[in-house]
Amino acid sequence: MKRFRMPTAYTILFFLLIAVAAATWLIPAGQYERTGEDQAPVAGTYAPAEPNPQGVGDVILAPFQGFFDAVDVAVFILMVGGFLGVMMKTGAIDAGIANIIRLLHGREMLLIPILMIFFGLGGTSFGMWEETMAFFPLLIPVFVAAGYDAVTAIAVILLGAGAGVMAGTVNPFATGIASGFAGVSLGEGIGLRLLMLAVFEGAAVWYVMAYARRIKAHPEQSLTAGRDAKFLRTGQPPALTGRRKLALALFALVFLIMIYAVIPFDEIGLPLPTLGWWFPELSGLFLVSGILIGLVYGLGEEETADAFVSGAADLIGVAFIIGISRGITVLMNDGAITDTILHWGEEALSGAGNTVFVLLVFLLYLPLSILIPSSSGLATLSIPILAPLGQFAGVDKALIVTAFQAASGLVNIVTPTAAVVMGGLAFGRVPYDRWIRFVWKLILILLLLTAGILAVSAIF
Repeated sequence: MKRFRMPTAYTILFFLLIAVAAATWLIPAGQYERTGEDQAPVAGTYAPAEPNPQGVGDVILAPFQGFFDAVDVAVFILMVGGFLGVMMKTGAIDAGIANIIRLLHGREMLLIPILMIFFGLGGTSFGMWEETMAFFPLLIPVFVAAGYDAVTAIAVILLGAGAGVMAGTVNPFATGIASGFAGVSLGEGIGLRLLMLAVFEGAAVWYVMAYARRIKAHPEQSLTAGRDAKFLRTGQPPALTGRRKLALALFALVFLIMIYAVIPFDEIGLPLPTLGWWFPELSGLFLVSGILIGLVYGLGEEETADAFVSGAADLIGVAFIIGISRGITVLMNDGAITDTILHWGEEALSGAGNTVFVLLVFLLYLPLSILIPSSSGLATLSIPILAPLGQFAGVDKALIVTAFQAASGLVNIVTPTAAVVMGGLAFGRVPYDRWIRFVWKLILILLLLTAGILAVSAIF
């Protein structure tokens, strides 16, 4: 009897597409009345709508529509791949990794808390999530060369940023939008979210470090044992010459520019110029930077172009995954079942007491976040309905926002509908089932911690 093998990310996502399409035949179609520029649904206005069940043709076309909807993210991934292709051609990354391992000899474990706190601060301040895609191909070879595995590197990025996103203190794209629809300021509830940030990030760092210590001591216990050799560079690492140092300095500068450019300083109250860049501008940054680094290093026009195209080709599979995962939302919206699912939640929450209400809101957002992985989109759809309901239950609106943010961030760490999760695993060639085996205990810990904090906050 053949041993069961977990299907690839593509197959998992296609099965989800089929399941969602089937759901459009079973779940009644419906819609809310909408108002304002953001087309926010109005509580109490849900009404049945004309059914539009999705068939075989819709399932086939949904990934293409999803790809069109997410083309900015997909192009960004390809530009990052091209940029990294040029950097790998220079040998600067290999030389830099070898130098880092040499300098940290015996202290490689320090990389984990330092990087996780960095990603956590990005996650809590400006919702750093999709932007982390650029770091997977950079950090996976570093951690493998240091004696860990691809799972450790992926966990540092996903759990570091994910814990920060869960406790989004001033994240304008999720907490900010949700606060606006709830009619509260971004500062309300920030004390509680700062506490959650410390607790969640601490738990995540402890969890990853415990796994990393075990893998360092017993490599055969790695969840990707025998699969990470491809990330190791064979032979003697190249020397860290002056040209390679210059290439690495430009490399670091590109990532610093990226981080600065996406932070909305004006919305979080900091007196710094806001660039307001997003994926088109970031794609241009990586394109120009890749060309510049190739020419500065002396690769020449033809060699630079070949390296860039080759690097982009390496990530075409990740771009496909992003399009397929976005197709799930396309089917839900075209099948007119998104508002129906939200309406069921509205009915389930009516009449609950304050503690029960906030816990039910948190639990409701867990499946909603799977179906609608965009935190800003989920906030737009649901907060105008759930925040007013919370008033009748005696629950502060800011606590509803916090429950939404925590649930959305928690689900994003594991859901196969999140392009970052599936894309990161594709970078590291880590099967989805192995990621679940690694992370499920921490997810349970974070779920219980969140429920406890929310319940106590509802009482006091």
